[in-house]
Amino acid sequence: METRRAEQRVGVCNLCEATCGLLLTIEDGSVTGVRGNPDDPLSRGHVCPKGVAIGDVHADPDRLRRPVRRIGRGDDARWEEIGWDEALDLVADGLARAVNEHGEDALAIYLGNPNVHSLGSMTHGVALAQSFRTRNKFSATSVDQLPHQVLGYLLYGHQLLLPVPDIDRTSYFLVLGANPMASNGSLMTVPDFPGRLRELRARGGRMVVLDPRRTETAKVADEHHFVRPGTDAWVLLALLHVLFAEGLTRPPAYVDGLAGVEELVAGFPPELAEQASGVPAGEIRRIARDFAAADGAAAYGRIGVSTQEFGTLCQWAVQMINLVTGNLDREGGALLTNPAIDAVGRGLIGRGHHDRYRSRVRQVPEFGGELPVAVLREEIETPGEGQVRALLTVAGNPVLSTPDGASLDRAIQGLDFYAAIDIYLNETTRHADVVLPPTTLLERDHYDLVFHLLAVRNTARFTPAVFAKKRDQRHDWEIFRDLYLRVTRRRRRKPPLKRRIATEARMRMSPTFLIGMLLRSGRSQTTLTELRRHPEGVDLGPLRAGQLPGRLRTRSGRIDALPALVAQDVARLRQRALPRDGELLLIGRRHQRDCNSWMHNTDRLTRGRARHQLLMHPTDLASRGLSDGALVTVRSRVGEVRVEVAATEDVMPGVVSLPHGYGHGRTGARLAVAAGVAGVSINDLTDADRLDVSGNAALSGVPVTVT
Repeated sequence: METRRAEQRVGVCNLCEATCGLLLTIEDGSVTGVRGNPDDPLSRGHVCPKGVAIGDVHADPDRLRRPVRRIGRGDDARWEEIGWDEALDLVADGLARAVNEHGEDALAIYLGNPNVHSLGSMTHGVALAQSFRTRNKFSATSVDQLPHQVLGYLLYGHQLLLPVPDIDRTSYFLVLGANPMASNGSLMTVPDFPGRLRELRARGGRMVVLDPRRTETAKVADEHHFVRPGTDAWVLLALLHVLFAEGLTRPPAYVDGLAGVEELVAGFPPELAEQASGVPAGEIRRIARDFAAADGAAAYGRIGVSTQEFGTLCQWAVQMINLVTGNLDREGGALLTNPAIDAVGRGLIGRGHHDRYRSRVRQVPEFGGELPVAVLREEIETPGEGQVRALLTVAGNPVLSTPDGASLDRAIQGLDFYAAIDIYLNETTRHADVVLPPTTLLERDHYDLVFHLLAVRNTARFTPAVFAKKRDQRHDWEIFRDLYLRVTRRRRRKPPLKRRIATEARMRMSPTFLIGMLLRSGRSQTTLTELRRHPEGVDLGPLRAGQLPGRLRTRSGRIDALPALVAQDVARLRQRALPRDGELLLIGRRHQRDCNSWMHNTDRLTRGRARHQLLMHPTDLASRGLSDGALVTVRSRVGEVRVEVAATEDVMPGVVSLPHGYGHGRTGARLAVAAGVAGVSINDLTDADRLDVSGNAALSGVPVTVT
């Protein structure tokens, strides 16, 4: 009887921002066991269900491993495997033809969320996108995090100079619209959040949560307060009102404009916030006082407050609460990281810029060289000079993840040419002429260039590929390199020779080689050789206080507390009517077993109780004559879906909730089949016309009816 050889390898789960270290059991070329690595200095042995399923992605029979070309259209379309040279030539021909015949802006590029989780995408994919001079560049940034980056640029001088809650030492953690028990943090890399919360409590600390849903995080909080979707700005401004009115501020000396902030928030007392949000005025005053009195406090707002019409205003107020109470750059407050490769300090990621140009149709400002993805559909459909005629998506599914996805779905079908770099045929890539599938996860080396910038502890970790790629596979960086070379040869208007030579030389270097160079020239004394000896990671210590104003990237070297963009948005808020009684507002939700719009075809993650339903408060059901479990129609201004409804007091009255990322095709269908309905996407209901001042999609607080 043949015995199976088992070995243990160190891996990493780069499916989400937590980037947990893993120990993998490998038998006969397959992953047969996954557990958290207790020696990892950041994740400390933590692993969530997605990490346990990482081997399923590697072995997934639905995953593409060789290029495919679409033959035919619509329901009659079929897919044919082709060779790499033929596939790359087809894509290069299609992209170059659009640019040569119709101009640079005829090509649109969309970068999905997984790009930031891939070293090759960070080192080579961004370079490929930048080599095209089109203004029509889009990414998942404007779906959920653009307000953070705009505020990083306006306040601190760089879009990724973002203070991180020092959760390992804070005594008061104020959480708005975030669910780290399910997400393990976002723009705050905090693996093992449950363990860190227990440690916070053990040292006498508290966590207070404001959210329209009793999330997994809210259920374990010391306090949870329901807040109406889209009204967080009133609550946050009221907190600042109390801090100034009661003399509870102690801002640092390197901040300008605080008198303007005090004058601005004077018109937002807690009583007004209560009318708008439902949070009692007395509770708002108590939270402000407790926060100011704490020995180290950190305010943190995420998806729920970013994806609404006043997301930038909300994130500004979160930053101001930390700043005016003296908790910015303070141990236990909000601190900057010191990564081994400082992508901000080294200029590897641009500072950002705002409103250098605007979208052709709606005149929406750009940020950092990207337009809001909410305008992509109209740029495809509206005739005229600069109309988008070709599309390249990289690891993205915008039909599911961006507002009014059904309309975008129809628009993409009208393109002259569409190519995708992706491992799946999904709701978006099924329209592609050619799909180029890269290696994935366990088949490539990994180093986090971004999430070390946002982690709650300073660490460094390089993880070699667990499996070698096969001869007929390509890494993503190799696809980006080969596309750059092919498209450049075909373009009539080529980049300047000096830039072309420099880009080509960089594109020929492997990501691992580039990481080694960056580590050798950094200040941390950490080298790639040392990280190879310690694949579990190297601990560089806790976050450090006292780095400001020295780390600021603003031209003045100081913080302007009241940027003009924020002041203008406060004026818009003053004109906004308060929510109407009886109105239903739609919010999304995240589950620990989901990874945005994918992983839904993984059996291990889709077992058990269905979780696709519309959540609705029992009183709202009763007032509409609906019953728990009924099949209902949810309508918004832009569309409608049919879905099973579930009664729960975990949402406040007037709020309904659908999960993000469940689609109409293969992705997500398994979760809904038991209910006898097709998978539904919340983004068939979200409205591309609802934008924050930053351009971020306002996906939360969408008015709907349920019948």
